[in-house]
Amino acid sequence: MEYILILIAAVFVNNIVLSQFLGICPFLGVSNKVSTSIGMSGAVLFVMTIATSVTYLLHEYILVPTGLNYLRTITFILVIAALVQMVEIILKKVSPPLYQALGVFLPLITTNCAVLGVAILALGLENSTLVKAVFFAISNSIGFALALIVFASIREQLELADIPEGMKGVPINLLVAGLLSLAFLGFTALV
Repeated sequence: MEYILILIAAVFVNNIVLSQFLGICPFLGVSNKVSTSIGMSGAVLFVMTIATSVTYLLHEYILVPTGLNYLRTITFILVIAALVQMVEIILKKVSPPLYQALGVFLPLITTNCAVLGVAILALGLENSTLVKAVFFAISNSIGFALALIVFASIREQLELADIPEGMKGVPINLLVAGLLSLAFLGFTALV
Protein backbone atom coordinates (compact mmCIF):
# COMPACT_ATOMS: atom_id res chain seq x y z
CA MET A 1 0.00 0.00 0.00
CA GLU A 2 2.90 2.34 0.81
CA TYR A 3 4.29 2.03 -2.72
CA ILE A 4 0.89 2.80 -4.25
CA LEU A 5 0.72 5.97 -2.16
CA ILE A 6 4.24 6.94 -3.27
CA LEU A 7 3.24 6.42 -6.91
CA ILE A 8 0.00 8.41 -6.68
CA ALA A 9 1.65 11.20 -4.71
CA ALA A 10 4.62 11.49 -7.08
CA VAL A 11 2.61 11.36 -10.30
CA PHE A 12 -0.44 13.41 -9.40
CA VAL A 13 -0.38 15.14 -6.02
CA ASN A 14 3.25 16.25 -5.64
CA ASN A 15 4.15 16.24 -9.31
CA ILE A 16 7.79 17.27 -9.53
CA VAL A 17 7.08 19.85 -12.28
CA LEU A 18 3.54 21.06 -11.66
CA SER A 19 3.50 21.08 -7.88
CA GLN A 20 7.11 21.39 -6.76
CA PHE A 21 8.24 23.45 -9.79
CA LEU A 22 11.44 21.49 -10.37
CA GLY A 23 12.56 20.80 -13.93
CA ILE A 24 10.79 23.77 -15.47
CA CYS A 25 13.54 24.41 -18.06
CA PRO A 26 13.05 21.12 -19.96
CA PHE A 27 9.31 21.32 -19.29
CA LEU A 28 9.05 24.57 -21.22
CA GLY A 29 11.91 23.96 -23.65
CA VAL A 30 11.36 20.42 -24.94
CA SER A 31 7.58 20.43 -25.01
CA ASN A 32 7.14 21.62 -28.61
CA LYS A 33 6.41 18.13 -29.94
CA VAL A 34 5.08 15.01 -28.27
CA SER A 35 7.77 12.83 -29.87
CA THR A 36 10.56 14.97 -28.42
CA SER A 37 8.81 15.01 -25.05
CA ILE A 38 8.64 11.22 -25.00
CA GLY A 39 12.36 11.01 -25.77
CA MET A 40 13.20 13.51 -23.05
CA SER A 41 10.97 11.65 -20.61
CA GLY A 42 12.84 8.44 -21.33
CA ALA A 43 16.19 10.12 -20.80
CA VAL A 44 15.01 11.68 -17.53
CA LEU A 45 13.58 8.33 -16.38
CA PHE A 46 16.91 6.63 -16.98
CA VAL A 47 19.04 9.38 -15.44
CA MET A 48 16.73 9.97 -12.47
CA THR A 49 16.52 6.27 -11.60
CA ILE A 50 20.22 5.55 -11.94
CA ALA A 51 21.21 8.83 -10.25
CA THR A 52 18.94 8.16 -7.27
CA SER A 53 20.31 4.62 -6.94
CA VAL A 54 23.94 5.69 -7.07
CA THR A 55 23.50 8.78 -4.89
CA TYR A 56 21.52 6.81 -2.29
CA LEU A 57 24.30 4.24 -2.04
CA LEU A 58 26.99 6.93 -1.90
CA HIS A 59 25.11 8.78 0.81
CA GLU A 60 24.34 5.80 2.98
CA TYR A 61 27.62 3.88 2.67
CA ILE A 62 30.27 6.57 2.12
CA LEU A 63 29.14 10.09 3.05
CA VAL A 64 27.25 9.38 6.30
CA PRO A 65 29.70 6.82 7.80
CA THR A 66 32.71 9.06 7.09
CA GLY A 67 30.97 12.21 8.35
CA LEU A 68 31.10 13.87 4.94
CA ASN A 69 27.35 14.42 4.69
CA TYR A 70 27.96 18.10 3.99
CA LEU A 71 29.39 17.10 0.58
CA ARG A 72 26.07 15.54 -0.44
CA THR A 73 24.95 18.17 -2.95
CA ILE A 74 28.26 18.50 -4.81
CA THR A 75 28.68 14.72 -4.91
CA PHE A 76 25.18 14.28 -6.28
CA ILE A 77 25.77 16.93 -8.95
CA LEU A 78 28.97 15.18 -10.09
CA VAL A 79 27.22 11.79 -10.28
CA ILE A 80 24.32 13.26 -12.28
CA ALA A 81 26.70 15.02 -14.67
CA ALA A 82 28.58 11.77 -15.34
CA LEU A 83 25.33 9.88 -15.94
CA VAL A 84 24.05 12.50 -18.37
CA GLN A 85 27.28 12.26 -20.35
CA MET A 86 26.77 8.50 -20.53
CA VAL A 87 23.16 8.92 -21.76
CA GLU A 88 24.32 11.46 -24.33
CA ILE A 89 26.93 9.06 -25.72
CA ILE A 90 24.42 6.19 -25.85
CA LEU A 91 21.74 8.30 -27.58
CA LYS A 92 24.25 9.58 -30.11
CA LYS A 93 25.06 5.97 -31.09
CA VAL A 94 21.62 4.36 -30.75
CA SER A 95 19.22 7.09 -31.91
CA PRO A 96 20.82 10.02 -33.79
CA PRO A 97 17.41 11.57 -34.71
CA LEU A 98 16.37 11.66 -31.04
CA TYR A 99 19.80 13.01 -30.13
CA GLN A 100 19.36 15.80 -32.70
CA ALA A 101 15.77 16.48 -31.58
CA LEU A 102 16.79 16.90 -27.94
CA GLY A 103 19.63 19.20 -28.98
CA VAL A 104 20.84 21.43 -26.19
CA PHE A 105 18.29 20.11 -23.70
CA LEU A 106 20.04 16.78 -23.20
CA PRO A 107 23.06 18.40 -21.55
CA LEU A 108 20.59 20.48 -19.53
CA ILE A 109 19.56 17.30 -17.69
CA THR A 110 22.91 17.75 -15.94
CA THR A 111 21.56 20.88 -14.31
CA ASN A 112 17.94 19.70 -14.20
CA CYS A 113 16.96 20.42 -10.65
CA ALA A 114 14.26 17.72 -10.84
CA VAL A 115 16.92 14.99 -11.03
CA LEU A 116 18.91 16.48 -8.15
CA GLY A 117 15.73 17.24 -6.20
CA VAL A 118 14.43 13.68 -6.46
CA ALA A 119 17.82 12.27 -5.42
CA ILE A 120 17.79 14.47 -2.31
CA LEU A 121 14.08 13.98 -1.56
CA ALA A 122 14.51 10.19 -1.76
CA LEU A 123 16.83 10.35 1.24
CA GLY A 124 14.10 11.97 3.31
CA LEU A 125 11.50 9.26 2.77
CA GLU A 126 10.17 7.63 5.91
CA ASN A 127 12.04 4.35 6.57
CA SER A 128 14.09 5.01 3.46
CA THR A 129 15.58 2.00 1.68
CA LEU A 130 17.26 1.65 -1.69
CA VAL A 131 14.18 -0.03 -3.17
CA LYS A 132 11.87 2.70 -1.88
CA ALA A 133 14.23 5.42 -3.15
CA VAL A 134 14.38 3.84 -6.63
CA PHE A 135 10.61 3.43 -6.71
CA PHE A 136 10.26 7.07 -5.65
CA ALA A 137 12.57 8.11 -8.51
CA ILE A 138 10.66 6.02 -11.06
CA SER A 139 7.35 7.43 -9.81
CA ASN A 140 8.63 11.00 -10.09
CA SER A 141 9.94 10.22 -13.58
CA ILE A 142 6.48 9.05 -14.56
CA GLY A 143 5.03 12.26 -13.11
CA PHE A 144 7.59 14.31 -15.05
CA ALA A 145 6.76 12.40 -18.23
CA LEU A 146 3.02 12.83 -17.73
CA ALA A 147 3.34 16.59 -17.24
CA LEU A 148 5.73 16.96 -20.18
CA ILE A 149 3.69 14.86 -22.63
CA VAL A 150 0.34 16.43 -21.67
CA PHE A 151 1.84 19.91 -22.01
CA ALA A 152 3.41 19.01 -25.38
CA SER A 153 0.12 17.68 -26.72
CA ILE A 154 -1.66 20.86 -25.63
CA ARG A 155 1.04 22.97 -27.29
CA GLU A 156 0.63 21.01 -30.53
CA GLN A 157 -3.09 21.72 -30.44
CA LEU A 158 -2.44 25.42 -29.73
CA GLU A 159 -0.53 25.69 -33.00
CA LEU A 160 -3.82 25.03 -34.79
CA ALA A 161 -5.85 27.39 -32.60
CA ASP A 162 -6.72 30.98 -33.40
CA ILE A 163 -4.84 32.82 -30.66
CA PRO A 164 -4.60 36.61 -30.38
CA GLU A 165 -1.23 37.90 -31.60
CA GLY A 166 -0.19 39.18 -28.17
CA MET A 167 -0.76 35.77 -26.57
CA LYS A 168 1.19 33.65 -29.07
CA GLY A 169 4.35 31.92 -27.94
CA VAL A 170 5.57 32.28 -24.38
CA PRO A 171 2.47 34.00 -22.89
CA ILE A 172 0.05 31.25 -23.90
CA ASN A 173 2.54 28.55 -22.92
CA LEU A 174 2.94 29.99 -19.42
CA LEU A 175 -0.83 30.38 -19.10
CA VAL A 176 -1.40 26.77 -20.11
CA ALA A 177 1.35 25.59 -17.73
CA GLY A 178 -0.36 27.46 -14.89
CA LEU A 179 -3.75 25.99 -15.75
CA LEU A 180 -2.21 22.52 -15.95
CA SER A 181 -0.68 23.06 -12.52
CA LEU A 182 -4.08 24.09 -11.16
CA ALA A 183 -5.66 21.00 -12.72
CA PHE A 184 -3.16 18.77 -10.93
CA LEU A 185 -3.94 20.61 -7.70
CA GLY A 186 -7.33 18.90 -7.89
CA PHE A 187 -5.62 15.57 -7.16
CA THR A 188 -4.59 16.74 -3.68
CA ALA A 189 -7.44 14.84 -2.02
CA LEU A 190 -6.16 11.49 -3.37
CA VAL A 191 -3.47 11.06 -0.73
